[in-house]
Amino acid sequence: MPDIPAATPRARVRVPLHFPDGYRADAEIVTFHGLTDGREHLAVVLGEPGPVPLVRLHSECLTGDVFGSARCDCGPQLREAAERISERGGVLLYLRQEGRGIGLYNKLDAYALQDQGLDTYEANAALGLPEDARDYTAAAQMLRALGIGELDLLSNNPDKAGQLRAHGIAVRDRVPTGVFTTAHNVRYLRAKVLQTQHTLPLPELTAG
Repeated sequence: MPDIPAATPRARVRVPLHFPDGYRADAEIVTFHGLTDGREHLAVVLGEPGPVPLVRLHSECLTGDVFGSARCDCGPQLREAAERISERGGVLLYLRQEGRGIGLYNKLDAYALQDQGLDTYEANAALGLPEDARDYTAAAQMLRALGIGELDLLSNNPDKAGQLRAHGIAVRDRVPTGVFTTAHNVRYLRAKVLQTQHTLPLPELTAG
């Protein structure tokens, strides 16, 4: 297990959340000192976390989270996570890792290549970039700083659970998210299943 430095909470502030569909939640947002990558990641504490809280690692997606892009499922996953975590009690880690870690401009360049027929992973490779550049060391630091050593992970991505476990966080269960299919993202979702073993039911991923 790699030895990572400890992070500490920097500030806590209450923020009422209001989503476009009318859903509201009361959140406590926590910032941190000492994160290894130097980025401004946030922990969004929702509900009343118990001994084994529900946690989601959500990578920032400006196009999906803010503009409602139908080319991915990020916005609906963020909305779903806020409600499910609020009901159960837990934490949403909002991680500044746009485009699976390649950045916003590179993500948009990859979109242009996808319009020419490449899938999301092939497009990254064509740009000379990794399929997935995300590192969850900072997420493990944040969880430890919040006193969370065991959790249920709201995710379809086995790599998130694997990286957390490698950093000493016990993932008791991996809880799947919903499937948010549009005519514009079905190829993207299929690629996640076939290339990186996301646990999404393939029969549901049709464009019909």
